[in-house]
Amino acid sequence: MTVNSVSDRAERKRTLTRAIAASIVGNTLEWYDFFLYATAAALVFGDLFFPVGRDPLINTLVSFGGYAVGFAARPLGGLVFGHVGDRYGRKTSLFWTLAIMGLATFLIGLLPTYAQIGIWAPIALVALRVAQGIAAGGEWGGGVLLITENAPAGREGMFGALSQSGVGLGFVLSTFAFYLAGLLPPEDFASWGWRVPFLVSITIFAVGLFIRFRVSETPDFQAAEAEGPQQAPLAEVLRKHPREMVVGIGARLAETCGSHLFITFALAYGKAVGAEVDTLMLGVTLGMLADSVMMPVFGALSDRFGRRPVYLFGALAMLAFAYPFFEMLESGSTTLIVLAFVIGNGVCHAAMIGVQPAMYSEMFSARVRYSGLAMAHEVSSLIVGFSPLIATALYAHYRSPTPVALFLGAICVVSASSLLLWRPKR
Repeated sequence: MTVNSVSDRAERKRTLTRAIAASIVGNTLEWYDFFLYATAAALVFGDLFFPVGRDPLINTLVSFGGYAVGFAARPLGGLVFGHVGDRYGRKTSLFWTLAIMGLATFLIGLLPTYAQIGIWAPIALVALRVAQGIAAGGEWGGGVLLITENAPAGREGMFGALSQSGVGLGFVLSTFAFYLAGLLPPEDFASWGWRVPFLVSITIFAVGLFIRFRVSETPDFQAAEAEGPQQAPLAEVLRKHPREMVVGIGARLAETCGSHLFITFALAYGKAVGAEVDTLMLGVTLGMLADSVMMPVFGALSDRFGRRPVYLFGALAMLAFAYPFFEMLESGSTTLIVLAFVIGNGVCHAAMIGVQPAMYSEMFSARVRYSGLAMAHEVSSLIVGFSPLIATALYAHYRSPTPVALFLGAICVVSASSLLLWRPKR
């Protein structure tokens, strides 16, 4: 082995390590921010920013409407930053997504409430939520490509799944932050305690920017750039990859809907059926830790057995577990509640989200890859971004988890069917 080959291997390893760190930190901030909002929407935002009625469930329902608006903005972010990433580089796009996300979250922590400035409070909150959504719409695709386009051949599934580890880390950090804030007396928590988790996000933002300044462009983008600038990547995606767009959108519906219902709606539902908040938070925390641990496992399995079989397992497992999940939350048993979150997130959800980075990267050519996977990912977010709102409305009307489970089951069937249209390379 020559000195040059050893040096090249060491450089590739350093590049991959930096790419993994940059992707995980950005993904952690993205999901820390989103889970903060989701938790606050379930616990405090309804009364502080959307006090429309005397029934707390109705206030929570309206609050989830503000939560869903962020998902409506994600396709715009995918469109804008996908174009930037394909034309000007992954690094340039990811700098701006991180900056917008970090600043929007910090500003939420400074907002006055409805009691202080009236209607301007929810308007400002929703506007910042939209900014979060736009940034998140561009963040996921770039973070995925930083790793998959630097990963060793044949191990894209395992390494790509690491880009999703920030989902669990972001949730654990946000949950821990809210747990500490929740130790305050109720009046202090409602007055200022809930703001602290939003304000401390600026530290993750600073670390993320530092790491991303040191990241190099991916080899795939450099090769695509050498062919000439890409003028209209989204148009080329729609012209050359229509099947992949349909598959990408449809396949992700179950993963996203399940994530919303097994986390965001589950907190509100658990409170409604009398579960202790501490038990729910423990369950979600352990569930998200299991999710993060199992993502690379399922990613590695997809390297061995193929993307579609592993992803299909996750969709069908979520279909089978939809009703038992809510029954376990209603049981009153701490063990069953925690187990529900661990199975729902660490098995059903992880089997899909762990495969997504490699699977979606393989669907599109390098010249339009950022735009293709970002739009497929974010359009699906828009379609099921309202699932906590729908689930809350179903439960408010029927006072039963059965319609909610049927709703999730139907989404899982759509995702499983979409996978049959795909012609995978592996």
